[in-house]
Amino acid sequence: MRIRYKKWARPELEASNFYRNEPEKLKGKWKEEFKNKNRPLHLELGCGKGQFMAQLALENQNINYIAIDLVDAMLGLAKRNIEQAYSEANIEPNNILITRFDIERILLLFDKQDEVERIYINFCNPWPRGKHRKKRLTHSIQLEKYKQFLKENGEIYFKTDDDELFESSLIYFEESSFKIDKKTYDLHQEPIFEKNIETEHEKMFSEQGIKIKACIVRRI
Repeated sequence: MRIRYKKWARPELEASNFYRNEPEKLKGKWKEEFKNKNRPLHLELGCGKGQFMAQLALENQNINYIAIDLVDAMLGLAKRNIEQAYSEANIEPNNILITRFDIERILLLFDKQDEVERIYINFCNPWPRGKHRKKRLTHSIQLEKYKQFLKENGEIYFKTDDDELFESSLIYFEESSFKIDKKTYDLHQEPIFEKNIETEHEKMFSEQGIKIKACIVRRI
């Protein structure tokens, strides 16, 4: 999703208590960065405007979350949405961190010491042209990177509107030795999550009559 430049985003992010400006320095040390006793650590790759993560983290105070995106403007909106959600619940956002980074270079951010238990990938860029497909967040190249810090039996929760991306991703998962625990070609008619939190894209595509594809895969 393209978004206009927002001059306020960078200053607001740098002033935020839950934004991290130099995430590479926290590789292997993310657990210590949270000021709580939570053990589980979950990631969202490509968090966009952050509505999904804001609701997810607020409803699961026993889990620590890291949300990553590459665009300052997106992260600025995510920061505001998270602040609003937590403010309405009268809770401090101490179980969530956001950061700006290129997900293709994710091995600069995490290793086995971080013990990531789950990754969320929601409506990522499908990169339909053949020469660009290696950029997909679900491509085998990326999956092999995730395996270097995702715990054994750690999960990936994936949702998309794109039929071709979904079919290809199922192949990528199997090629990289992930076990497909659950899958659906119509998430809203065949739920596979304990609770499905709709993203902005999900609502938009659903209103257009496009079925949402989803799966849960596990590192074995």
